[in-house]
Amino acid sequence: MKMTFIGATHEVTGSCTYIEACGKKFLVDFGMQQGEDVFENVQIPVSPSNIDFVLLTHAHIDHSGLLPLLYAGGFQGEIHATEATANLCSVMLRDSAHIQEFEAEWRNRKGARRGDPEYEPIYTMEDAIGAIELFVPHPYETETELSEGIKVLFRDAGHLLGSSSILLTLTEGDVTRTFAFSGDIGNIHQPLIRDPQHFTSADYIMIESTYGNRIHDRPVNYAASLAKVLQETFDRGGSVIIPSFAVGRTQEMLYFLRHIKAEGLVTGHDGFPVYVDSPLANEATDIFISNRESCYDEEALSFVRQGINPITFPDLIRTVTSNDSVAINSDERPKVIISASGMCEAGRIKHHLKHNLWKKQNTILFVGYQAGNTLGRALIDGAKRVKLFGETVKVAARIMQLPGISGHADMNGLLEWAKAVSGVKRIFVNHGEASSSESFAQRLRDELGAEVYVPFSGAEFDLAENVITIDAEPIPVPRKKNTANFNIAYSDLVAASERLSALIKDSDGRANADMRKLTEAIHKLCDEWKL
Repeated sequence: MKMTFIGATHEVTGSCTYIEACGKKFLVDFGMQQGEDVFENVQIPVSPSNIDFVLLTHAHIDHSGLLPLLYAGGFQGEIHATEATANLCSVMLRDSAHIQEFEAEWRNRKGARRGDPEYEPIYTMEDAIGAIELFVPHPYETETELSEGIKVLFRDAGHLLGSSSILLTLTEGDVTRTFAFSGDIGNIHQPLIRDPQHFTSADYIMIESTYGNRIHDRPVNYAASLAKVLQETFDRGGSVIIPSFAVGRTQEMLYFLRHIKAEGLVTGHDGFPVYVDSPLANEATDIFISNRESCYDEEALSFVRQGINPITFPDLIRTVTSNDSVAINSDERPKVIISASGMCEAGRIKHHLKHNLWKKQNTILFVGYQAGNTLGRALIDGAKRVKLFGETVKVAARIMQLPGISGHADMNGLLEWAKAVSGVKRIFVNHGEASSSESFAQRLRDELGAEVYVPFSGAEFDLAENVITIDAEPIPVPRKKNTANFNIAYSDLVAASERLSALIKDSDGRANADMRKLTEAIHKLCDEWKL
């Protein structure tokens, strides 16, 4: 019984764990790296064709996004997940493949002029469809024997429609070990979906730590807090643009907006339009509706029983075509635009930012986590100008983040999940930035007296003996070329940047004309080098 930690180790995305047990080789999640990549991940130690099956916690791309790549490499096993997860992956993996192919086409169109080698997409639509056909859906709370000695049970993690924590039971000879994978643990009192459910016992647990060192600042009333942002923005003649994850967060925002309209929480702007400009979000919304009986919480189901769809309302406009998307910004009424991607790294949201960031009457409202090195994080951190489609755009709109609207449990929610599990020999902490995962690990040690390990990619663990057999060291992602000439040049560049920084700090008190001249020179330099 051997486990190798592959991804989401001291990082938030790219979840993947490799297990050899009972004569089988399998993965728990195989996600795509998103945002900043701090540490290198080791390769899965066997070829894709030798992987027997995959257990998938939920449909988010940082957990499922490399499954088409696995298929492209020869994987022909089954992918086990809940029914709603299988349904969501059927649209999300196709959407991801479309993005890969579109990016490759764009790069090759630009690169052809320079004579660059052809850029290959990570995977194709054919690969995505091949992976989708391998899904085997499972209900919650039904233990299934996948092969001799391997049993699996999916329990509602409360993070996303169909999301699950996984209880894995392994038996080799007279040795049986249980391992609980938290997946992404949901926040409590989210709209639509149930609160996370806990396991009561396991030998080992692997727990996420996205917010392992933070407490959510929850507004007393989500709808009232959102209504206040809408009211203030509409009153000054602006629109609210919401970069939103197409699956999960968009449907939650629709739930709140239906309530706002039904209760008249925004006044003076009756019939304000709400655009959902994301084909993926629109498909996902239909999947939410079709899985309502198995995944909705009691509050949402109470609306359904009254004949009310809790995520639709008058003046909701779901756009599909590119022409429909372009037309949105010709609508001069105060409005809400919900568009993907949630971190502003791809998709139609970038077009809406280009049209709306420079207008001071607008609000860009973030309602989800923003990973490092993403456009969304840059805006939240106070960027004054950003690059969109090769053009510099001034940030004049109000940038806001609505606190507490999070699909992830905070530190207290994570602790509650861990405390519910008895008989634990060792806890593994993953899926968090280094500071968060290490901080949460110490909190587990202090409060539970637990033996806690925070692995780096490549670490190995013997489940039968409860022994770390390889204590891997961190492998930072290379930041510069490994040549002496480049290192010297880069050092000179860093030294020059430090001189410039010192000059800027010493400029307070200079004549305004001189400071403007320096500012223009810096902007000109940045534009010239396309930074």
